[in-house]
Amino acid sequence: MRYIDMHCDTLMSYAMKKDYDIFESDRMVDLKKLKAGECSAQFFAMFLPDAKMYEKSELDIRDDEDYIKALSDGLFRTIEAHGDMIAMAGNLKDYKKNDYEDKISAFLTIEDGRSVKGDMDNIKRYYDLGVRLISLTWNFENCFGFPNSDDENVMNSGLKDFGKEAVEYMNELGILVDVSHLSDGGFYDVADISKKPFVASHSDCRDITRNKRNMTDDMIRTLASAGGVIGINFCPDFMIPDKGKMNGVSRVMTDHMITHLRHMVDVGGIECAAIGTDFDGIHGDLEISDASGMQELFERMHFAGFTDSEIEKIARKNVMRVIGDSMK
Repeated sequence: MRYIDMHCDTLMSYAMKKDYDIFESDRMVDLKKLKAGECSAQFFAMFLPDAKMYEKSELDIRDDEDYIKALSDGLFRTIEAHGDMIAMAGNLKDYKKNDYEDKISAFLTIEDGRSVKGDMDNIKRYYDLGVRLISLTWNFENCFGFPNSDDENVMNSGLKDFGKEAVEYMNELGILVDVSHLSDGGFYDVADISKKPFVASHSDCRDITRNKRNMTDDMIRTLASAGGVIGINFCPDFMIPDKGKMNGVSRVMTDHMITHLRHMVDVGGIECAAIGTDFDGIHGDLEISDASGMQELFERMHFAGFTDSEIEKIARKNVMRVIGDSMK
């Protein structure tokens, strides 16, 4: 079963190793692992670290634009070196062409829109670079709005005026709006404003695991009614059900993934569920520890009662629909 993964943080490696090549590596995602796992498209996030993360990695703090150039250039170099396996994609036509040629499609994304700096011209510049999805926020306030938070005032805060205008502009350009990491108030503003399907690229169900990064049932229904999708995140903090955590469960099993997928489908319908592993951005004990093991999930879904048609929708067809509706 070929699949699309809406989020990985593998490109961060290019900030750590000057000539990093993701053909074969010790990371959770590389070309050999993607091929072994039957990936048809990988969304590669350019995640913008904060100062503490630079310090922890023993790296000098870089200007956001310099950092984005390093990561995007790294992906482009990998594609140039391994053009028989992977190619860039910016829309559904590109994806289908790559799929026909048995190549993995690489979609370039930004996680944390802070580098936009309140300037629409920067959004257009990122589109021209190849960016086709922007996660509006990470864990801090920026020009778009506010992040998920335990502080109710922050969590209830909506998009800023620029963020509202930017959502409309992203719709026009063909950049997917991603609400993972966004405040609840910001989520509902996106839902009110966006004329195109929007996504939560790497989030789970808050009714199962009470983490503020996850989606409430009302959010799932709202996003589904807009034609969007939610990519399940393999992170233990988001995935392991509250009951399991109370009993000391620490390993993310395929059964946990099935629990979240089944809940998404029960609440929002089969069209809203997708995959967003967060590989190379998460840590912990995972039954599916890297991209090469993804077929284990689809096999387990079959035994859990999902039909072949339902599995294919969750694996890639739902995301294909959103790409077709939202990207140009």
